[in-house]
Amino acid sequence: MELSKITSEIFSRLEQKWLSHCEEKKTRILSIDGGGTKGLIAGAALIHIEDQIQVKTGDSQSRIADFFDILAGTGIGAIYAAMLTADDGNGRPLYSAGDAVKFVQEKHSEMFKIKHEGIFRRRRRFSSKSIDKVLKEALRREDGKALTLKDTCKPLLVPCYDLNSSAPFVFSRADAFESPSFDFELWKVCRATSATPCLFKPFHLTSIDGKTSCLAIDGGLVMNNPTAAAVTHALHNKRDFPSVNGVEELLVLSLGNGPSRGPSPSPSPSPLGLQVKRNGECSVKSIIDIVLDGVSDTVDHMLGNAFCCNRTEYVRIQANGLEDGILEERGVESLPFSGKRLLTESNGQRIEGFVQRLVASGKSSLPLSPCKETAVSLPGNGC
Repeated sequence: MELSKITSEIFSRLEQKWLSHCEEKKTRILSIDGGGTKGLIAGAALIHIEDQIQVKTGDSQSRIADFFDILAGTGIGAIYAAMLTADDGNGRPLYSAGDAVKFVQEKHSEMFKIKHEGIFRRRRRFSSKSIDKVLKEALRREDGKALTLKDTCKPLLVPCYDLNSSAPFVFSRADAFESPSFDFELWKVCRATSATPCLFKPFHLTSIDGKTSCLAIDGGLVMNNPTAAAVTHALHNKRDFPSVNGVEELLVLSLGNGPSRGPSPSPSPSPLGLQVKRNGECSVKSIIDIVLDGVSDTVDHMLGNAFCCNRTEYVRIQANGLEDGILEERGVESLPFSGKRLLTESNGQRIEGFVQRLVASGKSSLPLSPCKETAVSLPGNGC
């Protein structure tokens, strides 16, 4: 190797080592909103994140799961989060970001296949059998093993709403390791959080040991933006995150999927973008859209307040216009207590700056699994 190349490599490694000492090690959270069936906005952001990780590390095999300590997702965001953390059997993610997004886009028409119901077949729903088939295919290893919550490279968090208990139900890898009564097949977890009322029937699922059951509908109705749940999980899950005592020890990236509400069609346009019927009532779809957008925006404002002392620790990427060109759009930041402001940086630049911090602080130090030999043993807890 030429002397100049050797010198360049030495200085490059020294620079990364110096940066890692300068950048305080924080617990890194990636949260992906629900919303829509394609997840184009989150998909574009995920691909850009992983591309930037590979560019900055010089390693084409680097993955998102290598640099985040926990992933959370709702609806289509949960499908992405599950695919990015699913273990291929060797401790590596089953999918790259590009492969996960490509799979979802190619299988979209099959996943969300419309069928007609009712006497006159005017009621439109999505086919349960069709999406079940695709999710089973996506979250299965090459050897045919159906993956469960325990079969993930990093902690995973996915919410739904349980009609049996009339309360939110959050699937987590931490609970799955505590008891088989909280371990569920990954495809069923994704199916549960995607069961949007009026589009899918409620989805019934049971744990691996059959002791816990859930009649699930869309997690977006209560946690379309699961970032707050992920932050709370990191603060209180001492098994996976024993050193986290406050938000100042977290680094959070939240990916939106764009507003659900679009321009209002005739006959009665509304300034809020709602579908108002001739009798003045809002359509069911409009009400669901209000819930999804309202939940996401409320969580964003809450976290903006929580991180107001150090706003660089929490980054929210959201589309403000069309789905195309999300990375070129100028970013928007929630102000403490009320309002938002338009930033000078684009969403793509904000992602690049965030990834620079991830790479500077090094790969995630969280063990692949609490039951691996590398995990820290806690008194009184056996695996």
